[in-house]
Amino acid sequence: MQTSPNIRLLVRGIPTAHAEALRSGGPDAHGQAPLRAAAHGLGNPCRHCLNLIAEGDTKLILAYRPFAHAQPYAETGPIFLHVAGCERYEADALPAWFAHLAPALVRGYDAKDWIVYETGRVLPGHELADACRAILAREDVAYVHIRSKFNCFQCRVERG
Repeated sequence: MQTSPNIRLLVRGIPTAHAEALRSGGPDAHGQAPLRAAAHGLGNPCRHCLNLIAEGDTKLILAYRPFAHAQPYAETGPIFLHVAGCERYEADALPAWFAHLAPALVRGYDAKDWIVYETGRVLPGHELADACRAILAREDVAYVHIRSKFNCFQCRVERG
């Protein structure tokens, strides 16, 4: 896959309204209230601010489906959130810690939220930005999702 350096990225955490509803005890993608647990280790990223949750801090654990409607390609998986409010990540670059995802999954979706199969890749975190640019260079791709090696949603990437 060739890189497309002239494609600007817009990287976003999950929408603030959704994060706040979950923090208030609203149902997750499986209709359950988020669970609370202490963060252990370095693998606890908040999917709203895209910062790592500090060791020992309380986090929310919940099922998340990053799609407006259930449909065959609407994957659901576990994510973490800070218990307290935080600022939504919206930037033209991936957070620096994404370089340490080993490996990560990246794939493009069309305007109907269906996977564009030829775009799917498993690669080291330091290659994610270039892969996103190459995928977003395709006219049939509306946006990209980055997921962990465990298929946990990390963020959405659009054309900036």
